[in-house]
Amino acid sequence: MPRSVRPVFFRPLLALALIVPLTVGAQTLDTAASSALVVDYETGAVLLEKNADEPIPPASMSKLMTLNMLFEAIQEGRVSLEDTFPVSENAHGYGGSTMFLETRHNPTVEDLIRGIVVLSGNDACIVVAEQLAGSERAFADRMTARARELGMNDSTFINSTGWPHPEHRMSARDLVTVGRRMIDEFGEFYHYWAETEFTWNDITQRNRNPLLYSDVGGDGLKTGHTEEAGYGLVGSAVRDGRRVLFMVTGLDSISARTTESERIVSWAFREFENVTFFEEGDVVAEADVWLGEQASVPLVAGDSIVATLPIGQAANATARVIYDGPIPAPVRAGDHVADLVLDTGTVGEITIPLVAGIEVLEGGAMTRVLSSGRLLAERALEQIAGGGEETAAETATE
Repeated sequence: MPRSVRPVFFRPLLALALIVPLTVGAQTLDTAASSALVVDYETGAVLLEKNADEPIPPASMSKLMTLNMLFEAIQEGRVSLEDTFPVSENAHGYGGSTMFLETRHNPTVEDLIRGIVVLSGNDACIVVAEQLAGSERAFADRMTARARELGMNDSTFINSTGWPHPEHRMSARDLVTVGRRMIDEFGEFYHYWAETEFTWNDITQRNRNPLLYSDVGGDGLKTGHTEEAGYGLVGSAVRDGRRVLFMVTGLDSISARTTESERIVSWAFREFENVTFFEEGDVVAEADVWLGEQASVPLVAGDSIVATLPIGQAANATARVIYDGPIPAPVRAGDHVADLVLDTGTVGEITIPLVAGIEVLEGGAMTRVLSSGRLLAERALEQIAGGGEETAAETATE
């Protein structure tokens, strides 16, 4: 059957779009970070990337994966927030940032979560690793295996803490991926990330995430620093209901990390917006049906169709619907029968599936007679017109 192409005219004030990841602004902002990635949380649109797939030393940002393993264990019922874990001499004597655990302590799982999230405690990570896997190295192997299952192919873990090791690596994209899991999969624990201080062993320490103390909307996730890695941050910020996730690393000081993180977040909110073109269930167009009880079927958005665009560019968007038509009956409601091709002008074309809005059953004998007569008449008109209409449709789809 010929490919049918129909223009779509957007209704004024109607929000547009299905959630489709795009790269919309990778060259629009320079950053001093050696690796960086900025994405819109709702659409997955990449607003900025720099060496995003290069395996790099993640420092304490890799503790996100340690927490991923712990949160999964809690959700699976293997441990609870109230369980207590013993503190080994290995954990107590570990260097770097610390929760100040001692071997006489029996912290709860919730204490250890705060010790990792708020204080970046290496000792807390060791306690979790040893309890869940028997040893830190066995736990790190599990982290690597789980990362592969999640599609994080640039991540390899040698320890639970991010302690420097030439083989302990993650990419910016993998770090944003696991950061997103903290929100998507472990939302019941996300409130810990906004805590600005935690007291253990009569010692109060502050959260090192600089965005928690700024006015850019920061609400959590993890800092990291080693001499090799420089200063980094996997961060999240929310403004007016829109969330941005980002990662920067390789910065040369705490102040540079703060300044660059605030600058990137402000830029992402200032320069881009999410535009909803169609809500879930909206009728986008009609498609002809062959030998059906109805002559056409409504084409609807199976999901809300949302795109992240540079501010002010939504008015330049155009769209067309493409399908093999007429669509033969029967047609089941919800079947993918057409595609909406959205051209935003700035980020290229987005192809979005459209589904049948209703069921269309096969028609009876009279329907077949009428449809055959209509088809013969259409073909006769095409011959008279020199086939111009069909040729135009085919050209538009190439």
